[in-house]
Amino acid sequence: MKKQTASAAESEKNTMKKPYYITTAIAYTSGKPHIGNTYEIVLADSIARFKRMQGYDVRFQTGTDEHGQKIELKAAEAGKTPKQFVDEVAGEIKKTFDLMNTSYDKFIRTTDDYHEKQVQKIFKKLYDKGDIYKSEYEGMYCTPCESFFTASQLVDGKCPDCGRPCTPAKEEAYFFRMSKYADKLISYINEHPDFIQPEYRKTEMINNFIKPGLEDLCVTRTTFDWGIKVKSDPKHVIYVWLDALTNYVTALGYKQEDDSLYRKLWPADLQIVGKDIARFHLIYWPIFLMALDLPLPKKILVHNFIMMKDGKMSKSKGNVVYPEKLISRYGVDATRYFLLREMQTSQDGLYTPESFIERYNSDLCNDLGNLVNRTVSMVNKYFEGKVPEYNGTPNEVDKEFEEFTNSQIKKVEKLIDKYEIADALKELWVLISRTNKYIDETRPWELVKNEEKEKLESSIYHLIENIRKIGIILIPFMDDTAKNLLRQIGATEELQTWESLYKYNSLKNIKVIEKGEPLFLRKDIEEELEYLRS
Repeated sequence: MKKQTASAAESEKNTMKKPYYITTAIAYTSGKPHIGNTYEIVLADSIARFKRMQGYDVRFQTGTDEHGQKIELKAAEAGKTPKQFVDEVAGEIKKTFDLMNTSYDKFIRTTDDYHEKQVQKIFKKLYDKGDIYKSEYEGMYCTPCESFFTASQLVDGKCPDCGRPCTPAKEEAYFFRMSKYADKLISYINEHPDFIQPEYRKTEMINNFIKPGLEDLCVTRTTFDWGIKVKSDPKHVIYVWLDALTNYVTALGYKQEDDSLYRKLWPADLQIVGKDIARFHLIYWPIFLMALDLPLPKKILVHNFIMMKDGKMSKSKGNVVYPEKLISRYGVDATRYFLLREMQTSQDGLYTPESFIERYNSDLCNDLGNLVNRTVSMVNKYFEGKVPEYNGTPNEVDKEFEEFTNSQIKKVEKLIDKYEIADALKELWVLISRTNKYIDETRPWELVKNEEKEKLESSIYHLIENIRKIGIILIPFMDDTAKNLLRQIGATEELQTWESLYKYNSLKNIKVIEKGEPLFLRKDIEEELEYLRS
């Protein structure tokens, strides 16, 4: 699943391409990821694959966030050292990401030796500059969120982010002068309208968090040990956000002897984060970069959650769905498709067993699977498996079909470019439905009966062409299915490129497989609901 080391020729070819750096937030190593956690990696993967198809030299980075008091406590509960605990959980997270067929190029762990050394250098740079100072903290601390709050910030006496109880905390700590950069950040956000997506997150950050006044940020702790030590004052552990957020540059070699990747790829083209950590990425992260005199990422995309009928997915509620349960029965591509299709980045999506089976049976089996199966069967039945060639002079029905297809492909491409993946898939399925409708419009079985050879050839050609185009667009989202589909219609490698999407007379000497294989097998609804609810 991982990309292999490129040959010298491939490496040289990549240096000619425009670089594209995309990251996910790094996953906290407190437990095994559920489908809500895996949405982000699948979303990022689909964008990374799309950009590769467009010809970019893509660097796709993900990883794990492994320090903090919460990890120390969980490790103690499990009777393990923190390092043993995070090694196991990081392994589970990586295994899940691989199971979801994600094509990341780098998996960083914040316990990686090079990262820890660079975080210490970053801390020293900010301290020497005067942006970090030593004082004492007294306030309320939320262990799950690794966050301090003043009494006025609490909601009904509880953490404003997660709603859990906070405990009083008083300790010596180093602070970062967050307030110093508030006005500069507001100006930057206003001057760079594409920096934050969706748009309403920008207003939310400015009005709810920055304008009311940014408190200086506590960046070290002394009441636990599991973290990166301040080199000059080792009783202090560097607080999770200064440690975790800087992974995006440390993994590129920032402040290291070989910083060629950093110079090539930073600033990031796209950073994807969930709404629960939006504040840290839209306020803390840009301010840290400003203090380090580094460019800010070009865009930060904030996505929402996949919800259950009874609210947010959580282990305490017992409503967690793990990807393995879906993949083992329906395959990785059906699972990826559901997550990407059901989740608008700007609003919460909903998972129910009913909605999953509906998408599987209706979208994948009926719409996509039947289209491919029927068409391959007709090519075999009417043309002995050889796709007829096209003379390029369409009749009225075919002309309208070509125009609709090209228009729809442009619409899908534009939506992917805007990172609106759910809408892009929705429009792709409009094209799939229209292609199914084309079969009913042209009625190839009647054309055979009436011996209308030219119209029959045109009809079958257009069906295969559209299936090829649909297959190409599916590659970033459902790679295995797309490759299977393209193999069944005999599309060679040069007919699977993004550049070939708008061509309508490129199929020559193409032969479909002798017997079409169903891409997806229809499931019994009641039987599947019983499985999914168990």
